[in-house]
Amino acid sequence: MFIKQLQLRNFKRFTDLTIQNIPADTKLVLLTGSNGSGKSSVFDAFEVLAGLNGKGHKVAFAEYTKHKENDSFDILIDTYEYGKEGLSNNNLETSGKLATNSFYGRTSFRQVPRLTKKVIGQTRFDIASDNDRPHSFIDRDERFENDLEHIFARLLREFFNTNEERSEIKEKIINPINEALFRIFNKENGTRLVLTAIIPPFEGKVADITFKKGDSTFHYNYLSAGEKEVFIILINLIARREYYQDTVYFMDEIDLHLNTALQYNLIKEIVENWIPPKCQFWTASHSLGFIEYANKSSEAAIIDLGNLDFDKQQLLVPLSKENPDVYEIAVSKDMLGSLFQHMQIFFVENTDRTYYATAGIENTVFVSENNRNGVFHKVRTTSYKGIVDRDFLSDDDIGLIKANYPGLYILDYYSIENYLYHPDNLVEYYTSIKQEFSKEGYISDLTKAKNACKDGIIPSLSLKRTEYPYFSEPAFNGKPSQNRFKNKAENMEQAAVVAGYLNSDEFNLYYKVLPMKTYCTSLAQRQNAPRSELAKTNWFKAQVNSLIS
Repeated sequence: MFIKQLQLRNFKRFTDLTIQNIPADTKLVLLTGSNGSGKSSVFDAFEVLAGLNGKGHKVAFAEYTKHKENDSFDILIDTYEYGKEGLSNNNLETSGKLATNSFYGRTSFRQVPRLTKKVIGQTRFDIASDNDRPHSFIDRDERFENDLEHIFARLLREFFNTNEERSEIKEKIINPINEALFRIFNKENGTRLVLTAIIPPFEGKVADITFKKGDSTFHYNYLSAGEKEVFIILINLIARREYYQDTVYFMDEIDLHLNTALQYNLIKEIVENWIPPKCQFWTASHSLGFIEYANKSSEAAIIDLGNLDFDKQQLLVPLSKENPDVYEIAVSKDMLGSLFQHMQIFFVENTDRTYYATAGIENTVFVSENNRNGVFHKVRTTSYKGIVDRDFLSDDDIGLIKANYPGLYILDYYSIENYLYHPDNLVEYYTSIKQEFSKEGYISDLTKAKNACKDGIIPSLSLKRTEYPYFSEPAFNGKPSQNRFKNKAENMEQAAVVAGYLNSDEFNLYYKVLPMKTYCTSLAQRQNAPRSELAKTNWFKAQVNSLIS
């Protein structure tokens, strides 16, 4: 089951929250935001829906109402399979479109430091109805040992009631877990975590669940917190997912006790290998690893609940994958220096970060700022470096700026699009996809397109240049600043130089200041060359390396 819209009214943290426009192919919905922003409240809404679809617990509705003077709340969802569905605590029945097992969740309080059960069959629970689940998302989730008991019973049934060899049973339980552990922890043989035995409790002893690392064998109780976290989730999914095949899974804070790389590997493993095909997975986190995976995956959506006033009506949609500021959810820009102290950090303009990051420059981090002025301010007031578009700067302008701001790097061309659609870059791209491309023909078409638009650009050059922030400060390093962009005579003089570039038909001259971002966009050679692919070429990487070296 796939949710495309969720609305909560007077529920927990929210007065009126709507999350909409979740794409149909979204396998992962990642809720982000600071502590207390309401991520777990969304999961409580799913718990209420689960409780009213045959899950056994009575719902304490008073706990969920935001404004006590108004004791009603609404939970409304719109799914791609069943359309609109919902409930109010004034009307405790859903329309019946949703299956009994439409929702399945786990709270963040699920860590089991050591096994305690010394006999199976003591606890009465029904896996299929999930009647051992906690009452709410602030209660401890103690289903792990029940999950194990279910697996023990399954192993015994298969062993005695079928003709399967033990090796076949191992294929169904132990091998999938070990394959997942290998993909998540990605360790070499000497430190690789391998599940070797999963034996029920008997003779007054807890279950014998043992692992191997290198030549060492040890019990579950002695796993690290992060290893236990991963194992608990895998055991849970392998025990219960057969009952939840058309379901919204929701798990809170499954990134606990894991470093960034393991966070990425875990969420990738769960979404791509452990959640059934017709199911959607919702989780809440502000971990960098989860955000990185969700930002890269075409089947993931990020919903940011941070910095919003939920006393007012709020409408949220998935964050754009082209917005690199998504990483600020996990890492404040002010903390970058300490986190990446052995790497170069460059602030860049807006969405340009995507293309710089794609180039894969070693030991370099690119961070988005809103615009040129933001990048310049970072360079002027901190020790960080920055990259800005050339725009309509003359060669003389660039020399003067570099002399005063050595940490500010200026593109050789008008904008990053000039690099992406540079003829040399297109040559490499079209060669890689085995399509013909004439560099000479492209430059000829480009020159004609430039001449068709230049007269609309040149008259506004001097005015555009007055928007530049360089040298607009009263002083730089204690020296008076010379703001040539606001000095009318100097500005007009250099604007005339830039106009001369545009009037020239020499490619290496006019291309420096030709706005490829907004002009010449209809050229046939550009139409089928996606920027995301053009940023992966060796030529583009070499140009970025040359610029910042």
